[in-house]
Amino acid sequence: MAVPALTKTHPVADELAQLLFEGADRERVHGAWRRLVSGKEFAYRPGLPPEERTALSYERLRLLNDAAGDPVELAADPYRLAGLHEWTGPVDGGLTTLASIHYNLFLGSVLDHDGGRDRDLSAFTSLRRTGTFLCTELEHGNDVASMETVAVFDRATGGFHLTTPTPGARKFMPNTSLTGGPKTAVVAARLVVDGEDQGTFLFLTPLSDESGHLPGVRVRPLPQRTGTPVDHCLTSFDRVWLPREALLEAEHGRLGADGTLASSLGNRRKRLLRSINRVTMGKLCMSAGTLGMSRAALTIAVRYAHSRFLAGPKAGDRIPLAAHRSHHGRLLHALATAYAMTFLHRSLVSRFAVHEEEDRAEVEREVAVAKGWITWQARAITTECRERCGAQGLFPANGLADLPLNIEGGITAEGDNLVIWVKAASEMVFGHQGVRAGESGDPEGRELTELPFLRDLLAEAERIWQDRARTALREGPSGDPVGRWNATSDAALEMVSAHARLQAADAFLAAAARAEDPRAGFLMRSLCRLFLLRQLGEHTGDLLAEGRLTPDHVRALPKTVDTLVGELAPHLMTLVDAFDLPAEVLSGIPIASGGSVGGDEVDWEEAGVRAGVVVAGAH
Repeated sequence: MAVPALTKTHPVADELAQLLFEGADRERVHGAWRRLVSGKEFAYRPGLPPEERTALSYERLRLLNDAAGDPVELAADPYRLAGLHEWTGPVDGGLTTLASIHYNLFLGSVLDHDGGRDRDLSAFTSLRRTGTFLCTELEHGNDVASMETVAVFDRATGGFHLTTPTPGARKFMPNTSLTGGPKTAVVAARLVVDGEDQGTFLFLTPLSDESGHLPGVRVRPLPQRTGTPVDHCLTSFDRVWLPREALLEAEHGRLGADGTLASSLGNRRKRLLRSINRVTMGKLCMSAGTLGMSRAALTIAVRYAHSRFLAGPKAGDRIPLAAHRSHHGRLLHALATAYAMTFLHRSLVSRFAVHEEEDRAEVEREVAVAKGWITWQARAITTECRERCGAQGLFPANGLADLPLNIEGGITAEGDNLVIWVKAASEMVFGHQGVRAGESGDPEGRELTELPFLRDLLAEAERIWQDRARTALREGPSGDPVGRWNATSDAALEMVSAHARLQAADAFLAAAARAEDPRAGFLMRSLCRLFLLRQLGEHTGDLLAEGRLTPDHVRALPKTVDTLVGELAPHLMTLVDAFDLPAEVLSGIPIASGGSVGGDEVDWEEAGVRAGVVVAGAH
């Protein structure tokens, strides 16, 4: 049969895209952002120094704002807000950072407090003023509860004096320079009334105008960091006066005219967590940005694998990189993980959007666990894709070189991954109920191709590590809390890792069940099977010891994986076509459009015929 041109999307890829991108809600959630990054204004621009790249990101933020519709509605919509990050992440990491700060952390925080919609927000929704968020301090990162910045209530005026009392209390790395125009911040500071610390609250604080930084605002640029540049700075305040309305209030804290604080929460730590509640949505945003980068990297690497030809086994033969198991096998494992990451993220955005107050703690923990797993996997995937493209992958023009470095920012932002996993682990050792022994059934007669069996084995792995963590905690040295946790933490973190992968598998299985086209269903189930088999590889010893696997299962695992990879290999192009990267974006990336940096373009249809590549679903 005729081989379809590689630039044409197959109907099976269309259905996979529907499953990946919100189904009937696809246009509302993703349409505007996909069209935005297709524009020539978002094409790669070589040779820009850091200052100009930062300025370009601010220019693009204004284009994004024009495409956003109502920015207030955007800030209140977790689906569209996450979608924004997925599409901007691959084309401009700096823009993704700026948009996340402005719409989620800044505008979202204002809206989440009393009277947010009643304030005049026009300067921020029009981007006459860009919003930023100042929480982390130089000496207080993950321990923000220890922050030192203070806002002292002034009874004479009814306002506040915002002060940075020590060098270590300077706000660390917000985008507070004059680049991009005037800015206003939401600043986290301790509210002090008559010398008494009432806890941390947020204060709306103008930082600059057209003439420069405002009196009392001290800003020092930080050195250039890795990844796409952003105007990160150290920022401090010298008795900056703020009016009474600068305090963002809600049920967790309202300040009376007499200086009395009324709060629905009993302690200062809870007030802090409620004040900076937008950090949870920020975790979903960071995850979304790295998801988009992973899918872009895979699309580029797979397309390159089909257009890069090597000497074949016979004299004069030329075969594509994609023909080699050592090449396509790695890409398929990464693809399976990227699909699992996407479906996990979709499930958590949906859960976050509708959660009730009584579910808040669990949802926040699940989002934190997913953020750690997704961003770590994204780094591994983009690094793998860069390597699979050889020297061509080192050129930023080919769309891969900057991605791992940009993902590093996501790994650290909104809570360092390891720290938020440690917190989740401490809560889950006894506060989480997983599968119990015996629920996964007798392994005799079960096949490694059975998805329910594989899913239950991963659940069993989570249970094994939870039991080990519980035992370690009970047997740890008494009277030494740090020593007890040190003896527990490794097993507890393995439990969290297994839990994240199990949640991803469940989301993947649920998505596969929604496939209507049998060919799309086949690809979804096969890819999910490959994902599960990969996750179980490191647990086979434990599962064998617990009687959940037989020796024959362990012996059969490598062959089962290899067979599955062989079945999926012809479908590589369809699986990445489903990621729906715009043709305009791909055409600007040499190795994604049949060419190379320093080489001539290749005719894709001719390349497909020469390679003997069959687009997935065509048989």
